[in-house]
This record gives sequence, structure tokens and C-alpha cells, in this order.
Amino acid sequence: MKFWSDSFKDGATIPGEFAFAVMDPKTHVALSGNRNPHFAWSELPAGTKSLALVVHDPDVPSRGDDVNQEGKTVPLELPRVDFYHWTLVDIPASVTEIKAGQFSNGVTARGKPGPAVLGEVMPGARQGINDYTGWFAGDGDMRGDYFGYDGPCPPWNDALVHRYIFTLYALDVEQLPVAGNLEGSVVVTALRDHVLEQASITGLYTLNPNAVPRS
Repeated sequence: MKFWSDSFKDGATIPGEFAFAVMDPKTHVALSGNRNPHFAWSELPAGTKSLALVVHDPDVPSRGDDVNQEGKTVPLELPRVDFYHWTLVDIPASVTEIKAGQFSNGVTARGKPGPAVLGEVMPGARQGINDYTGWFAGDGDMRGDYFGYDGPCPPWNDALVHRYIFTLYALDVEQLPVAGNLEGSVVVTALRDHVLEQASITGLYTLNPNAVPRS
């Protein structure tokens, strides 16, 4: 099973157009293009009936005390947790590509709708809510259910360069047996008994010009 992106190489930095925010010298961050990257795949295993794509950042600070605080830095040694940026399930087995910007093109305040994919983007597929839903829960202007893809926006004072892991799963079912808002952890649990094969691409991203590069 081969899986790749024309938007960035495995292990390379994700371009800013595919992020939720980019660096800004005056305000630290500014909203960005927030386009979903391009992805393509081939050589699926025999018996593949659908595919699922899960995008997560395993490097999110486990404690928010220092996050985005002037004069402070989120330390490298702080324990980290998962943050889900996209869950896309029930991708038809006949599909071989996701085009850049096909599912997301710009920041949508209060979130994009879901879980059904609207229009002719990819009939039959479903998108779950991402973890910006919880992040913006206390923000009167931004709170809402954030379905689909929303890109990287790590803390601008984090000493760690974050990893964004895009994982494609070939499944033995046409529709994943999961309902509701399809939260990332729920989808990952539902996938476990149906995976024929999987492949991943990792992109790097930071909003901190002084972040420590990964070796």
C-alpha cells in the first residue's frame, strides 16, 4: 500500500497554506489558508471495501498553563497528548486521491458542517469533529462544532516542533460501524478490528521561530 502527498514530503515542514495559522511578527500568529493537503494512494490490499484518513498531532501540551502566554515558554519536557485535526471515514475504495483544498479552503468560524460530506466533494463519506471544537468552546466568536479538516496551529511559544501524522487505513467494511460526531479517539477505536493495512505520512510545523528543530 503506497500513500503520498504532493503538498509536502514525509518528514518535511507543512507549507503554511495548509495550516490554520502562520507566524506573524507583530501578533505571533495570523489565520492562514487552512487548505487540506493533497493525498494519493495505490496498491490497496485485496478485500479493501473503504478507506479512512485520520490526522493527529501527538505533541499537544498536556497542561495549558503556559500556552500562548507572553514571557513564558512551553517546555520541551512537558508531557504531550493527542489532538485530532481530521477524521474522514467511508471513503469509497474506488477513490485514489484527495485534492488540495477539496475539503477545506479557509478558516470557517464556528466550524464546517458535518458529519455527512456536503455536495459532490465525496458522496458517501463522513467527517468527524476535530479537537478545535473543544479548544474554541469558551470563545464566543469561534465556538461551535468543527467538522472536517482544520490545520496546524501549535502554541506560538512551544519549544517543541509539532508532528502531524496523516494515516490512511484500508478497511474490510464499506461503512465504519460508528455513529455520532465521530470524535478522533472514537474513530480510532472503531477502526481497530477492520484494518487490512495502513500507511502514514508525517509533516512538521511550528509557530515559534525559536523552536528546537527535530533531529
